[in-house]
Amino acid sequence: MDRPIKKPRRRRGVIIAAAVAVVVACGVLGMALLGGVKSSVRVPMRTVTIETAQPGVFHDFVALRATAQPKDVIYLDALEGGQVQEVTAQAGDLVKVGQPLLRFRNTELELDVLDREGRLVESITQLQAYEKSLEDSRVANAKAAAQIQYDITRLQRTADRRDALATKGFISKDLHEQVHDELDHDRRLLPLQTASNAEQDALRRRQIPQIRNELAALQESLKVTRSKLDSLVVRAPVAGRLTDMDIKIGEIRNRGQRLGQIVADTGFKLQAQIDEYYLSRVRPGQTGAVTVEGRDVPVRVTRVDPQVKNATFQVDLTFEGAMPRGLLPGQALEGRLTLSGDQPALLLPAGGFLERTGGDWVMVVSGGHADRRRIKIGRRNADQVEVLSGLKPGERVITSDYTGFEKVDRVVLTK
Repeated sequence: MDRPIKKPRRRRGVIIAAAVAVVVACGVLGMALLGGVKSSVRVPMRTVTIETAQPGVFHDFVALRATAQPKDVIYLDALEGGQVQEVTAQAGDLVKVGQPLLRFRNTELELDVLDREGRLVESITQLQAYEKSLEDSRVANAKAAAQIQYDITRLQRTADRRDALATKGFISKDLHEQVHDELDHDRRLLPLQTASNAEQDALRRRQIPQIRNELAALQESLKVTRSKLDSLVVRAPVAGRLTDMDIKIGEIRNRGQRLGQIVADTGFKLQAQIDEYYLSRVRPGQTGAVTVEGRDVPVRVTRVDPQVKNATFQVDLTFEGAMPRGLLPGQALEGRLTLSGDQPALLLPAGGFLERTGGDWVMVVSGGHADRRRIKIGRRNADQVEVLSGLKPGERVITSDYTGFEKVDRVVLTK
């Protein structure tokens, strides 16, 4: 009988092993190929902007968008407050120095001022009376000394005459002795009066300056006290335009409350917000220009505020020469601030790519794709970027926004 003959198992095993080897080799080859492929994204060419790096002159400036602000703004606050009795000026009016703007009524303050004024006047009167008493005492002492001196002179003459009469026996001994006793008494009294006068005069000379200083202080206090009533009338401290004042008769305003403000007639300054990138390069004294009614007006930096807010810092600028006419508070002006002189450099037009890369890398176009490349940039302005390394003249770069390019190495440009 016929029976099936089995094939050897060895040949089948060799075939399986060969197949496995082929699969492994393909996997290794595939991994090698995949490892060399860059991560990429496909974008239509019409959606990107491509510029060429070229040698040129770098204009070192920063764009300005400034607003006109008054140089001096004077705030009006209520020094005493009270009920508004009269309003004599409104917001928008041009006012002169010392012009009354409004008047308060404050009965409590008026009574307090009257009371303090009365006490001060009483103290002044007492000091003046004491000063007068010192002067009266000085005069009285001087009169007393003069009277004693006069009595001595008079008695001396009388004594001389009586001495001559006494030697001839024409007068009694009592009359002769009486005049000499009076003369001796006045002679002893004169030094005492003179010493007393000197002591009181020295005391008076010490007290008079003190009294006068106290009188001056009281007079100043009286002046300040009376000025409190003057504070009920709010006057313009400077000439200018009154703004931000909306006050009605009858309303109550407390002491220290803001009433309004005056924009003084001292002209305008400019305030501009500049990107923090330029903080280390902007300093007082730098010059630039802003456009006013179609013409360039020179300006100069006067102050740089180093505090960064919302990625910007503030600078103040003043006009060089005559100030433009017709400026309004808050008016926006465009211009440029010069940072240094023009210099030759390899330039790339500024674009949206700077926001995503910070200038650390770009996508360099070659054929139908663009590859990531690290570069180093220097100065930049609103129009130009100075390329220090990483690019050669003539190379093309995508300069539009890099949103979506952050994690890819290649941008495939499609039609």
